[in-house]
This record gives sequence, structure tokens and C-alpha cells, in this order.
Amino acid sequence: MSKQGKSETDGGDALVQNPFGALSGLDLPQGQAVQPPRSEPQSQAKLPAKPKNRGRVDIKRSTAGRGGKTVTVVSGFIGIGLPEKEKLAKQIRNACGCGGTVKDGQIEIQGDKREQIAVILTDAGFRPVMAGG
Repeated sequence: MSKQGKSETDGGDALVQNPFGALSGLDLPQGQAVQPPRSEPQSQAKLPAKPKNRGRVDIKRSTAGRGGKTVTVVSGFIGIGLPEKEKLAKQIRNACGCGGTVKDGQIEIQGDKREQIAVILTDAGFRPVMAGG
């Protein structure tokens, strides 16, 4: 094998030219330094305040009428509409990594995910209660 036809990779004279060197001679405006935004203390931050207690919700494990498959049912929502239930169900499905739906005003999640659902509902301002067996 001969070295003919191969380019040098040792950083020789061919790589001395700076592609941005020609820009230094032009009369271009200097860029402005960007300052990071100031972080406000948590007490002054404008976050949407959720009510601390949005009501009690029941979390039940159910297998009835589902061919032996376990489903976690969240019921007892008061004062929230279907769009908010669907949004909450999507958040639960993503966190648990499983399927689920909203049926008859209840959120049904596949599998026994009661502990994970309780944490999510607590963060959303609800007071979850484990009901049933």
C-alpha cells in the first residue's frame, strides 16, 4: 500500500487556515452579552395555585367483568369536568406506563397501580382514599 492518494491527518500546513479569519477584518458589530434571567424566590414566583383540597377520591382495585384482569378505578370526583378527568387520566397513564380510560365519570387504569395513582392525585390537590380490598 502506498501513501499516495491519502490526505494527511497530522494537522500539517493544510489545516492552518482559519475559516473565520476573514471575518475579523470586516467592520461587523460586536455581539451583546446575554445575561441569564434572574430567578425569583419561590414565594414571589407566579405559579398557578391549585386548591389544597379538591375533595376525596376513592381508589379501588377491581376485577369484576374483565375476565380476571386487574383494573384500578378512581371514582368520586366532585366539581371537575370530563376534559380535566381525561387530562388527569393521561398524566396517570404516562406515569404508570400502562393503559387506561375514562368511563362513566371514573378513571380506569390497567393493573394494580394504587400507590402510584395516590401520589399523582395528592400532587393534583385531591385526597385519595384506598377503598375496597
